[in-house]
Amino acid sequence: MSDGHPQKKVCVFDFDGTLVDSMGAFADLAGELIAETYGVKPVRAREDYLRTSGLPFFQQLESLFPKDGRNAQVADAFEVRKKEDYFGRPFFDEVPGAIADLQERGVRAVISSNNGQELVEEYLDRRPEARFDLVLGFKQGFSKGKAHFEKVLHHFDLETSDLLFVGDSLHDARQALDFGVDFVGRLGTFEERHFLEVHPRARTVHGLDQLMGVLCK
Repeated sequence: MSDGHPQKKVCVFDFDGTLVDSMGAFADLAGELIAETYGVKPVRAREDYLRTSGLPFFQQLESLFPKDGRNAQVADAFEVRKKEDYFGRPFFDEVPGAIADLQERGVRAVISSNNGQELVEEYLDRRPEARFDLVLGFKQGFSKGKAHFEKVLHHFDLETSDLLFVGDSLHDARQALDFGVDFVGRLGTFEERHFLEVHPRARTVHGLDQLMGVLCK
């Protein structure tokens, strides 16, 4: 924990893989569905899912298999099956304390997820150990990235320089760069060098308990 003054007013957090320990299970499920449907080798299918993560799954499929008529059915199957044990997936151990520390220092904590709004809100209702100042999920025409960033700026009446985006995917890093937002990558899904290839100013942490050290530099 740092005793310095945070340099940002809002931290915007990706959800799966950043706050919630769910990406491994999602990658396993997606890899299974992709391998079964498209004839891709399971290891490659799982890698393709992780490589394109950060997008809604139906957009990942369109990226991997453009205009394939099976994409909608596979995306629907993924959304149904991922909910079977989704609410049993915990926050990473350090998350509740890290979020509380941010808020005690005057930094607002926002969720930006490409899960549906209702799914994210239900998850948070079941896990009250971490509370957030604003929760943004996916709706048609309103997804993680530019739309969510603009909503945060308007909601809190802030400037782009006041925001920090924290995510675990290369797509997260790319969205931050495109919008002009500083970015911190959570290591695990990708390594530091991968984030820096996308966002040259990216910082990285192993866990969110290291985030205050980044914010206070």
